[in-house]
Amino acid sequence: MRNFIAKIILNHMKKAVILLSGGLDSTTCLAIAKKEGFTPFALSFRYGQRNKIEIDASRKIANSLGAKDHLISDIDLSLFGGSALTDEIEVPKDRGDSILSDEIPVTYVPARNTIFLSFALAYAEVLKANDIFIGVNALDYSGYPDCRPEYIASFQSMANIATKSGVEGNNQFIIHTPLMEMNKADIIKRGIKLGVDYGLTRSCYDPFENANPCGHCDACTLRIKGFKEANITDPLTYPK
Repeated sequence: MRNFIAKIILNHMKKAVILLSGGLDSTTCLAIAKKEGFTPFALSFRYGQRNKIEIDASRKIANSLGAKDHLISDIDLSLFGGSALTDEIEVPKDRGDSILSDEIPVTYVPARNTIFLSFALAYAEVLKANDIFIGVNALDYSGYPDCRPEYIASFQSMANIATKSGVEGNNQFIIHTPLMEMNKADIIKRGIKLGVDYGLTRSCYDPFENANPCGHCDACTLRIKGFKEANITDPLTYPK
């Protein structure tokens, strides 16, 4: 009887597509969506990134946080290159305070969030879901233009005029960005309260073959700073 009731409750929960990279932010975003009562459908990408470790991480995270389903889509952005994450461009290390400057770093992948959100939009439309979650952040981030509030607002407007569901449906698409105004320390604290196992996450742009983080790229620097400010021990192992 309990299982039957649980199935009824699950069927009435709103579906949401969660963009899941395997990193700290997207993992916290998934946990928040679930806490808010959504049935999460996780979506990850093999997009030609040099770091394949995050795909394995995303699988473990989706399973750990109880995603209803987890799809991994193949898109080869390495065909275009133009980024240290998809091309033979050196990943910048030890940038210090310049991480939070207005300069867009070489780790920016051209149009990546636009491509990811477009796939999420197509998936949501098929699922008859109106909600998409993405873990973008406008505070502790590396200056990517597709992480800004004005970009998200523009994409949401486009989604509601460019889809059958948006034009004919009773509900409008909503792009949720619960981390937008949170710094990394606050994101980590929120995730810990929601039971996130950050030992499963991978943030590094240039990890070692054993999956341990380099400790010097922008992503590692921001993560280390976040855990330090949150006064929480990072479960990952960094080089000494």
